[in-house]
Amino acid sequence: MTRILITGAAVLGGEVRDIAIEDGRFVDAVTDPDHVVDASGLVALPGLVDLHTHLREPGREDAETVLTGSQAAARGGYTVVHAMANTAPVADSAGVVEQVWSLGREAGWTQVVPIGAVTVGQEGTQLAELGAMARSRAGVRIFSDDGHCVSDPLLMRRALEYVKSFDGIIAQHAQDPRLTEGAQMNEGVVSAELGLAGWPAVAEEAIIARDILLAEHVGSRLHVCHLSTKGSVDLVRWAKSRGVAVTAEVTPHHLLLTDELVRTYDPVYKVNPPLRTQEDVEAVRAGLADGTIDIVGTDHAPHPAEHKCCEWTAAAMGMVGMETALQVVVEAMKDHDFGWSDVARVMSTRPAEISGLSDHGTLAAGTGANLVLVDPAAAETIVPEDHATMGRNNPFRGLSVGSRIVHTFLYGHRVVADGALTTAHPISTGGGAWID
Repeated sequence: MTRILITGAAVLGGEVRDIAIEDGRFVDAVTDPDHVVDASGLVALPGLVDLHTHLREPGREDAETVLTGSQAAARGGYTVVHAMANTAPVADSAGVVEQVWSLGREAGWTQVVPIGAVTVGQEGTQLAELGAMARSRAGVRIFSDDGHCVSDPLLMRRALEYVKSFDGIIAQHAQDPRLTEGAQMNEGVVSAELGLAGWPAVAEEAIIARDILLAEHVGSRLHVCHLSTKGSVDLVRWAKSRGVAVTAEVTPHHLLLTDELVRTYDPVYKVNPPLRTQEDVEAVRAGLADGTIDIVGTDHAPHPAEHKCCEWTAAAMGMVGMETALQVVVEAMKDHDFGWSDVARVMSTRPAEISGLSDHGTLAAGTGANLVLVDPAAAETIVPEDHATMGRNNPFRGLSVGSRIVHTFLYGHRVVADGALTTAHPISTGGGAWID
């Protein structure tokens, strides 16, 4: 039995107190601790939870693996990541989601929760094995065709109806395919000046509006992935005022970057949904601050260098972000009276609640000792080459940030110490707890 005492941490940026861990769980106090960690000057938050991560394995190990993605997550303060289904083969069956689940347990740096595809092969024509994935060892509860919109309204309705039986969630990639054919960037002044095919805001908003009405009609749970426009924020706010069971996420890059960056023609700024206008950025920041947008999801999307180091129109869409997400959120929200308790709410507590992870998102005694310690006064410059992810397509290269992940604990096991991965390897048990 291992006893750990963390001393002097500012819990959620407030009260300075000790944090006690025994046998991988938070407890009220410990005597004769085996390890004492001095956290003076550091902020203690529940381990971060990401509902939107692309780990690429199986099939695209040239871009990322579950191991490298898990290590990147740990360095970013994440103790849970949800792996999207657009692998090769697609995670549309119990066999594939169990493979991803097993790879996560073998890696051991963070808890990996698979997301199942809504449709077979993400092709949008036939429902995938939703029930079988839910009953599998992976226990899938969130389903998404992310990267592809479930554009058929009847199929979307059937999916919402199906997952309602086990309190599942459909996480929609809101992109009307006909309105975005050939689109390269946000539709607006910049796209007109650059002569690039535009991606109109209404292509996102029309799907969100339709799905809100379907979710209300069926009485099921809808999650809006990577919301990016002012109109989308207004729609989610309206839906919540009606009591619709809708939740929404925003990415770090949509909180900070705008389509003006596309003028550089640097494909690192090519992403789906595209970077929007400053007005949209201000709207999503306000929506995150007031709770209309529930969470931050990284949409961590690594690509091999050859898929980004090319001309704009040929480049892949996507950005990496797990290792820098907390720092970027703090920078983006610093003018919105957004404290550390708010950071914990949108990056840990609320995503854990949405996913039904009772062992995460909290520092309460008896729950899993999943914890991140942050230096709130660090001065650091983002250097993608220093990161654990295989992807170097980080749009925040060279950004100066004022915080740093110092330690990450996964069920009481310190997987990151002083900003670096530890050499020890956490091992999971069949019961879901993690031990040395």
